[in-house]
Amino acid sequence: MPLVQAFEDVSSFLDDVNTLDKLKAILDPNILEQAFEYAGVATVRRRRLPLEAVMWSVIGMSLFRHETVWDIASRLDISLPGKHKLVAPSALVQGRQRLGYEAVQQTFQLLAHRAFSTHAFEHWCGLNLLAVDGVVFRTQDNEDNRVAFGSDRNQRGEGSYPQIRMCGLMEVSSHLLLDSAFDSRHVGEMTLAERLLPTVPEESLTLFDRGYYSLGLLHNWQHQGQNTHWMIPARKDLQYQVERSLGEYDKIVTLSTSPQARKKFRGLPAHLTARLTSYQVNGKSYRVLSSLTDPLRFPYDELTEVYTQRWEIELGFREMKQGLHQAKHVLRSKKPDMVRQELWGLLLAYNLIRIAMLDAANADEMISPTRLSFSLCMRHVIAFLMLTPIRSASKLPIHYEELLTTLRMFTLPDKLPDRHYPRVVRKKPTKYPYKRKMPVSS
Repeated sequence: MPLVQAFEDVSSFLDDVNTLDKLKAILDPNILEQAFEYAGVATVRRRRLPLEAVMWSVIGMSLFRHETVWDIASRLDISLPGKHKLVAPSALVQGRQRLGYEAVQQTFQLLAHRAFSTHAFEHWCGLNLLAVDGVVFRTQDNEDNRVAFGSDRNQRGEGSYPQIRMCGLMEVSSHLLLDSAFDSRHVGEMTLAERLLPTVPEESLTLFDRGYYSLGLLHNWQHQGQNTHWMIPARKDLQYQVERSLGEYDKIVTLSTSPQARKKFRGLPAHLTARLTSYQVNGKSYRVLSSLTDPLRFPYDELTEVYTQRWEIELGFREMKQGLHQAKHVLRSKKPDMVRQELWGLLLAYNLIRIAMLDAANADEMISPTRLSFSLCMRHVIAFLMLTPIRSASKLPIHYEELLTTLRMFTLPDKLPDRHYPRVVRKKPTKYPYKRKMPVSS
């Protein structure tokens, strides 16, 4: 067959593919409708470029990080009805402005809530294991973004790029992101963590980094719902009184709160009860504080091993920034609201891939979601969105099951038990001077 004829046959075949129908296998249209209603952008008017197509273009900006907006519309087959089906970049820009960032945020939160409610996860002593940590994204360098998000500043001037500080709540056995809060870099991570309180699930243990030590935050976290426990490394200068001893390295202690904390956090008592557990790993001593004060339900031997799971959220952020975002230095949007929309779209795209990996792993008890290769699964989910031929809606489940079967093939080898990776990076030598923004003289 001549090559030209083959291209014509493929082009004719792909004309029958309805990609927006295909996307329904990944993202429930009912979630989109609810998100549009909550964000106040739903309309009965039939537009040539519907909000559903705009939403997928926002998601596509993260799935196809190297592509232009025009190419993304082509790859996802976001075409307009009528004679002229190609989508102009200006039409997508106007569509993104019409959509706003609240609708993408609502879509992410609704999808995360449904995924957590409908999937099975690994448990520790009957609790879901969660983790909280922060990460920073850079934005395009312009005046609007600097005003909205701020940047680093020292005696030598401002930093090169405006930055967004984000705090995420992640389920560690699957790397599913349950919620996120982000703001300008001047807003601290503990402030952002407080915004995650309404979404903390019951019967859970949240692992915090030592930088989140705030008795007001931890008290509110513990009383957010039934058995919403926390664990955090103990500070070296921790002041406490021993209430009773559970063992040589295991004690129930009383912590005193400061007047400033009681003023900031309404309902914070003068004293809190916590559990202080000490243990050693490779000759090095560690101490963790937790709200797990029941020694029968939470034995000492279990407590000494669980905190190592906090590292899983770091791996999840690496998958998001280096894998999905492809280690790009900055987000591509130039306006603050569009930056927020793009970032919510990035989190949404990440969770869509993670949910597909969850679906694949749940069908086989021998496979853990975190032992599937994220990069390979990501590529095949993207290929599914682009290439899967669908002639009718009845075939959507069949093709999705074929995708899940493929994802189960990408099982990673077991982790090496004694591997060690210092938190360092290679030095990047350069012969060019750095460009710095100098402070404006008064």
